[in-house]
Amino acid sequence: MNVQDISKGKRNLVVAVMLVSAFVAILNQTLLNTAIPEIMVHLNIDANQGQWLMTGFMLVNGVMIPATAFLMDKFNTRPLYLMAMLSFTIGTLVAALSPNFSILMLARVLQAMGAGVMMPLMQFVLFNLFPKEKRGFAMGMAGLVISFAPALGPTLSGYLVDNFSWRSPFYSIIPFSVIALAFGAKYLTNISKPKDVHLDVPSLILSTVGFGSLLYGFSSAGSLGFTSATVIITLIIGVVTLIVFIFRQLKLETPLLNIRVFKYKTFALTTVIGVFSMVSLIGPSLLMPMYMQDARGYTALISGLLLLPGAIVTGIMSLVTGRLFDKYGAKWLAITGFSIISVTTLMLAFLSTDTSLAYLIIVYTVRMFGVSMIMMPVNTAGLNAIPNEVLSHGTAMMNTLRTIAGSIGTGILVTIMSIGAKNFNPSKEQLEVASSGNKAEILQSQAMIHGINIAFLVLTVIVFFGVVLSIFLKTEKINRNTRIPNHSK
Repeated sequence: MNVQDISKGKRNLVVAVMLVSAFVAILNQTLLNTAIPEIMVHLNIDANQGQWLMTGFMLVNGVMIPATAFLMDKFNTRPLYLMAMLSFTIGTLVAALSPNFSILMLARVLQAMGAGVMMPLMQFVLFNLFPKEKRGFAMGMAGLVISFAPALGPTLSGYLVDNFSWRSPFYSIIPFSVIALAFGAKYLTNISKPKDVHLDVPSLILSTVGFGSLLYGFSSAGSLGFTSATVIITLIIGVVTLIVFIFRQLKLETPLLNIRVFKYKTFALTTVIGVFSMVSLIGPSLLMPMYMQDARGYTALISGLLLLPGAIVTGIMSLVTGRLFDKYGAKWLAITGFSIISVTTLMLAFLSTDTSLAYLIIVYTVRMFGVSMIMMPVNTAGLNAIPNEVLSHGTAMMNTLRTIAGSIGTGILVTIMSIGAKNFNPSKEQLEVASSGNKAEILQSQAMIHGINIAFLVLTVIVFFGVVLSIFLKTEKINRNTRIPNHSK
């Protein structure tokens, strides 16, 4: 069916289905953050196994994303969506009913297989449904989902687990998954024609081993450190395998993931900027809960509530910045956003044992306001710069690198924090404060805060590179009299 023939009402239904589906899929990524301790008790598993419920989901999710480009080329939109959402829904139901760890782990894999397809598919559908001059607003709606869902996860999970059971987070999203699946089956339209592409099995194996090893290596570095033999070997395997994968893709006529999309300069630049923005986003969402819970002793629910205003602001502003992008392009939005993030990240690098909650909420919320000016406008500018024929590969590439960037950022920042905490040398004033109570416990909290502050300082430098890179973005001029984008290298 020709996309331009779809009525506005039908288009809005399709958009609603995709947004709800992506929302529950992304929400699921952080929904177990505060439920794992309860799961460990009820299923009688240790912390290592409990962590695999998060790590395993991330690995499968990350491995699925590169393969999504092939799937979007091979299959019609509707059956691909139904397969992905059905996998996610079945996985969620099995997770809610799991009698033991093995079944729960299998359920998480099924969830991750569906969720890994959903994000690139949502962006692909939105880009095809809207003309170029309205894509900023469309991607702004996607930004609302991407920013709000992960922040809501820990808060919602904390409340449900405290008041019901560890199964309740899964039960809570089943109705939304079923409704989205039903509406998708009824209203979702095929918006692209399948291509005569064949799966290159060696590429799939290389992709799985390469991306999986990198994701596992960097996520493990947070707990094991970069000097761990496991981390070093895993990262080497990942890098070497991905190098082989890249060379193979360049030789294939129909690659699994088209590396040639990087020949479009704007796409290449915005993808790199997107990596910096993802690290800037994932950093505080990781460090702030550690500061709140481990160093200050607040509950997971309070920690989640602290992040919530920032997520709400980001969600609302995603729609506003989408409109601004449609008028002015991404350059000045990105420069302004990274500048705000740089200042507020620096402000979070001087935390102490008595920093007020009001300060934390205000600074974090303003920081997230800056994030909302970057993520979707930059992604939209990059995808606007490539032809529709390779759009499936562009969305898959962006989402793959964003997932890896999140993993790398997590590993690096946790390692820096750990090193900073170990090398903590308390001042005279800090020793006096420690002597007024449980000295060992207070010094441990001060050491952790010292490490977190150093991590925020390093993150400030990383974010500043985003400001520099954004200067090289070109101001995009959109021809509002045509629905066909102009692509230039």
